[in-house]
Amino acid sequence: MKASPSDTLRSATQQAAHCRRQEEILEKVVLLFAAHGYADTDTQFLADQLQVGKGTLYRYFRSKEDLFLAAVDFGLRKLHEHVCAAVDQAVDPMDRIRQGVRGYLAFFVEHPEVVELMIQERAIFRDQRKSTYFQRRNEYAKRWQELYRQLIAEGLLRDMPPERISNIISELLYGAMFTNFFSGRVPDFESQAADIMDVVLEGILSDSQRQRRRAAATEPSGPSTTLEGH
Repeated sequence: MKASPSDTLRSATQQAAHCRRQEEILEKVVLLFAAHGYADTDTQFLADQLQVGKGTLYRYFRSKEDLFLAAVDFGLRKLHEHVCAAVDQAVDPMDRIRQGVRGYLAFFVEHPEVVELMIQERAIFRDQRKSTYFQRRNEYAKRWQELYRQLIAEGLLRDMPPERISNIISELLYGAMFTNFFSGRVPDFESQAADIMDVVLEGILSDSQRQRRRAAATEPSGPSTTLEGH
């Protein structure tokens, strides 16, 4: 039997309310898992802190593990939204890269709890699954690769595989994020983003050295030989 328009609308409304409630739970659970650790945070404790019944949690999440992994994914989806919002502020195509770098670093400075969950996931589930970060990174990288492809076509970047650019910048930022977290200091992410962009775009070689390397790359590999009289 085909559902009536009113039934369809009611179902959509209920689904939207269900999703909103899930998001509300996850927003708080991220902080609780980060503060207390996965092993020391049981569902009853979470329910008490959220001021809901334990059954309410199981209505939205099948298990503590399911809830924890959903919390990790929630944090990384928020990272993606934050970076996209920063990138969308840029008008100049090249500035989109800078804004993305800045947005990434700023998010983790403002949300160290997400880094903590990433560390816990790696420690607890390393033998069971690929980390959520790298699952999401592979998905979100497609947008960046398309941007790099566009900039290459416009002659603004070197002609090289967009996947290579994406991987290198991603790995650079991943390392910077963990360095910031483990150092225990609050970095000036504006300056850090500017430094990263300067090295990535300008490199570390002087102008004269870059010219010398380019000239050497275009020189013949060795003297040519000519056989005469044969």
